[in-house]
Amino acid sequence: MRLGLYGGSFDPIHRGHLLVAQAAVEETGLDRLVFIPAAQSPFKSASIPAPGRLRARMLRLALARQPRYDVDEFELNRGGVSYTIDTVREFQRRHADAEIFWLIGADHVPTLPLWREAPELATRVTFVVIPRPGDTPAASPVDFRLQHLRGWPLRVSSSEIRARIAAGQAIDNLVPRAIDEMIQLERLYQAPAGAPDSAGSR
Repeated sequence: MRLGLYGGSFDPIHRGHLLVAQAAVEETGLDRLVFIPAAQSPFKSASIPAPGRLRARMLRLALARQPRYDVDEFELNRGGVSYTIDTVREFQRRHADAEIFWLIGADHVPTLPLWREAPELATRVTFVVIPRPGDTPAASPVDFRLQHLRGWPLRVSSSEIRARIAAGQAIDNLVPRAIDEMIQLERLYQAPAGAPDSAGSR
């Protein structure tokens, strides 16, 4: 089995994530793609994400009726900082015969040799690199296997969506409708009462 793992905060999941997932499945021939919401990303140690149960719920809403996609709460249940090597070991324990692919943003490729237990990680997975619009593919660090996606690089990020919500701007074309509705229902990412609006914060 060719098993893809897509880790991240997904805070919130948006259409860019979904387009990347589709490209990964089609271009690498994945049998399954598992979305793994992080408890705390090592790349975002200064930020506090929305509660894990809500991020996982948004993922399940966005991925409903997508038979090749799963959501796994392994990192949320474990808690603490989510390191890739620990998650990869867990999925290889569960799926001993699977070939593992890990989706990674192009901006993280140069840092791979600095990741926790990088030499072991390099032997265990192929990294599927998510392009950014206008960027040239990053060179592969020594000993790491990389496959670059071609399809659907979309310049949208979860942080931009959170900023739009805090500023009272619409996100209905950036996230699936069910996610927009849930964000409104749970009042996620809204600016604290009394905070200045975007026009008055400069």
